[in-house]
Amino acid sequence: MKRLLVIAIFALTAALGFAQTPPASAPAGSPATAGATAATATGATSQPFKLNIGLEGAGAPGGEVSVALQIVVIMTLLSVAPSIVLLMTSFTRIVIVLGFVRTALGAPSAPSNQIVVGLSLFLTFFLMGPIFDRVNNEAVRPYLDGKITSVEALDKASVPLKQFMLKQTRTRDLEYFLELGGFGPTAVKDLPMRVVIPAFVISELQTAFQMGFLLFLPFLVIDFLVSSVLMALGMMMMPPVTVALPLKLLLFVLVDGWHLVVRSLVQSFG
Repeated sequence: MKRLLVIAIFALTAALGFAQTPPASAPAGSPATAGATAATATGATSQPFKLNIGLEGAGAPGGEVSVALQIVVIMTLLSVAPSIVLLMTSFTRIVIVLGFVRTALGAPSAPSNQIVVGLSLFLTFFLMGPIFDRVNNEAVRPYLDGKITSVEALDKASVPLKQFMLKQTRTRDLEYFLELGGFGPTAVKDLPMRVVIPAFVISELQTAFQMGFLLFLPFLVIDFLVSSVLMALGMMMMPPVTVALPLKLLLFVLVDGWHLVVRSLVQSFG
């Protein structure tokens, strides 16, 4: 990128210099020569336009990263921000469990995908609020106040996220990725993020599917009962789903299902 930037600057400078190239010298007796001589005699000088492009902070003390590199890092973080929200927070478990609830009810389009994702996102912000506050107090504010460098800010910001992920990660998943990466015995505080993140995602998927299995059980019982009753009545041409869906919705409303599901999700991160 730096090479492309330098090439662009050189090209722009050459273009400006070509546009401002003075015309060829006129004959001595021409009006142009006379005008130029008169301007020189009166002391009038014309300053050409100048273009200064620089990157400040390239030699900042204290190990500070240059501005160009900071811009590259920020653009990279913005491009992977959705992946960070999806895979390094509680969003994965919440959205999968809510999707299982919708499937178990037998209503794959109610609530819609937008509502499920929106609810999962706001529940994620609620659960991750204390962690985001720690990141803000320990990394963002000191960096904006100039007390720490950008590298130190990134190190401090990763600590709360790492602690949250390790709390929800199974030991066997960590050991598997440590073995897969060729790491030896490693202390918990020294675990690299490239080991913690995939282990956390695998653990979240395992936990979400376990909760989904428990959610399916009561609705599966209703399906069995409805199918048995219809078979006993000889109504084999009647789709069991048509009869079971209102019963499932009634059961879910009577037990205040959404409250129970959300409470179970929040308590699972305790």
